[in-house]
Amino acid sequence: MRNSFRVHAALFFVAVIYAANYSLSKDVMPHYMGPFGIVTLRIVGALVFFSLVKYFTAPQDKIVGRADNLRVIACGICGIGVNQLLFFSGLNLTSPISASLLQTIAPIIVVIASAVLLSEKITLPRVLGIAIGAFGAGLLILSRNAQAAIYPHATLGNIFILLNATVFGLYLVLVQPLMRKYHAFTVLARIFLVGAFIAVPFGWREALMADYASFPLYIWLEIGYMVVFLTILAYLLNNWALKYASPALLGVYIYLQPVLAVLIAVGLGKDHLTWGKAGQAVLIFLGVWLVSRKPKAVAASEPEVPLVPVQD
Repeated sequence: MRNSFRVHAALFFVAVIYAANYSLSKDVMPHYMGPFGIVTLRIVGALVFFSLVKYFTAPQDKIVGRADNLRVIACGICGIGVNQLLFFSGLNLTSPISASLLQTIAPIIVVIASAVLLSEKITLPRVLGIAIGAFGAGLLILSRNAQAAIYPHATLGNIFILLNATVFGLYLVLVQPLMRKYHAFTVLARIFLVGAFIAVPFGWREALMADYASFPLYIWLEIGYMVVFLTILAYLLNNWALKYASPALLGVYIYLQPVLAVLIAVGLGKDHLTWGKAGQAVLIFLGVWLVSRKPKAVAASEPEVPLVPVQD
């Protein structure tokens, strides 16, 4: 019971961390720092932290073999470098609520990628869920509302967020065998190293040219939040929770994250919830729910794939 409480507490805390980021990031971007500069600070900070922890906790653990090293490179590209560049580029252009809703598409991508890479079966309900979720995401991406003046490039931002969810869904499938085989810090240190090679060339100028002397205290705190809480702590808690939580439980927290993001965004005055967005959210949630259900006849034999976003 005590361990169950800890799992729920960890997953809930991660959901709050991710949900708050959609609004807090808007304070930093683009006035104080561009999206690529933020990504650079996040990845470099996490790389230093995970490398140091790995050195002291698992110094002898090494990723070996051509196949595993190629998989690590793919994970670093999809899960860290490209993923974070797309996410912050999209969030910079679209609204917090739209971004949080589109993020929930990741489980659908996980199921599709699992079918292709792990030969997992796609049943009729899952096909229906993919279609409904895609339809809801399409409506959200193409929708125009009263905030068009605030986010004139929202459609492009929504596309970036959808691509972000796609590459991250692929990452979740690719990283699972590595997490089972090696120490978590070994994997995280390596994939953040690969991600740094991808992201830093795009963001080092924004990171170095930012006028740090003009940053008010709350901007420093929000940048620290994105490095320490959003990147390091969220990854640590998610990896610990994945050892004990079932996909069904993780699925619950997929739905919780955008709900919290809406409450925070509306509460801080960063966004407004409309009936149109609510309807699009229902379509996406319904699609994810259908996709996340395992067929009863094969539930015991199918490999479990993680269904919780652990990226942003």
